[in-house]
Amino acid sequence: MKNPLLRLAHRAAWLAPALVSACLASAATPKNVLVVSVTKGFRHDVIPAVDALVKELGVQSGKFNVDYAQTDQQLAEKMTATALARYDAVVFNNTSGDLPLPDRDAFLNWIKSGKGFVGFHAATDTLGGFLPYIEMIGAQFETHHEQVEVTVRVEDPQHPATAHFPPTFKVHDEIYLFKNFHRGQVHGLLTMDKHPNFGQPGDYPVAWCKEYGKGRVIYSSLGHRTDVIQRDDIKKHYLGAILWALDLAPGNAQPLSARLTLSAPEAAEGFKPLFNGVDLTGWKLRNPSGKSSWSAQNGMLVNSIAKDEHGTDLVSEAKFSNFTVRYDYMVPPGANSGFYLRGRHELQILDDHSEGKTATTGNASFYNFAAPTAFTSKPAGEWNSVEVTLIGNQATVIHNGVKVHDQRVIDRPTGGELDNNVSLPGPILLQGDHGAVAFRNLRIRALP
Repeated sequence: MKNPLLRLAHRAAWLAPALVSACLASAATPKNVLVVSVTKGFRHDVIPAVDALVKELGVQSGKFNVDYAQTDQQLAEKMTATALARYDAVVFNNTSGDLPLPDRDAFLNWIKSGKGFVGFHAATDTLGGFLPYIEMIGAQFETHHEQVEVTVRVEDPQHPATAHFPPTFKVHDEIYLFKNFHRGQVHGLLTMDKHPNFGQPGDYPVAWCKEYGKGRVIYSSLGHRTDVIQRDDIKKHYLGAILWALDLAPGNAQPLSARLTLSAPEAAEGFKPLFNGVDLTGWKLRNPSGKSSWSAQNGMLVNSIAKDEHGTDLVSEAKFSNFTVRYDYMVPPGANSGFYLRGRHELQILDDHSEGKTATTGNASFYNFAAPTAFTSKPAGEWNSVEVTLIGNQATVIHNGVKVHDQRVIDRPTGGELDNNVSLPGPILLQGDHGAVAFRNLRIRALP
């Protein structure tokens, strides 16, 4: 081959596959993960199984190697600033209590430099007296009650730790409750909309991730027992978390917005948010000196009161004459609330699913005035959907997809009203003095 250009081209063609192969080999080099399972508080029986599972996930994926710090001595040797340089991520496997880290600040700075941190279950019950650690992981374990089956909702269906789950799934586990948790500082992955054991509506986070400096932090509270972590979906959950922390799988870490966004058709029809999803702007307490029992929680407007405790009614600042309003609501077992049109006509909210019959004081009735034409109540803890159109003194109500009042004439207040001026515009009033309740997706359209 005498032509130098041809010789150069031939050499380039020969080198290209080698370069590609070298690049692929470099990209495929497994990363290094240190699994820490030292405990100074409660020690979970599941720890050996999780240690083994993380190694299994590394081998099966071919993405990472696993080393362990299972004793105080190993912790002292492998978590110095120098030793940590060998690793790309650390997994805290049900650690607890005041871990004897050789240099706490150096460990956190190591994460901030661009490394990964994965916490499973009791990792939030660790270093409770060291606030920078709590800020890093995103919350602190507060308590738990007996193990129970719960319905978990996926907040991010694209994240590698959650993409394989359906929109909701059930798991029987020990469900943690947290303190020092702030939605605006984490990216939600898994959550619940009611207390795992008692059913009161509210925001109960299960898993989240966040940026920490240049590092990636991800935590899941699932996995108290061996049978839980052996579920295929939980294995994929753990693997996705580790791969994301290692920067081997893309996923969002920015805080999610709970602000209500209307659909394009509803916006075109003239609907506007009645509750913005993030705070109580546009609402006021009926009794300014009453208990402030209402709060915005992850897109829900929640009235949180204990049994036999009285809260306060919440009133919209805006007043309405003719309108269509749409909303969802949920109550815990035994709860009682109400949705007042113009502050005068109560559309009853009640846990009466077990009764299975309509009544003038039952769910979806105009309280003590008119029973719904069909029984459409869902069990406590499930969301009900409502659409109400009020024109003059005639109300049409669609409850869970069924028309239960058709141009019902309501020409008088139904009790507990703000005033008797039924012909004048009035606010929306949410009853808060009888029991816990949550609303979401509140939107309203003014009509001529």
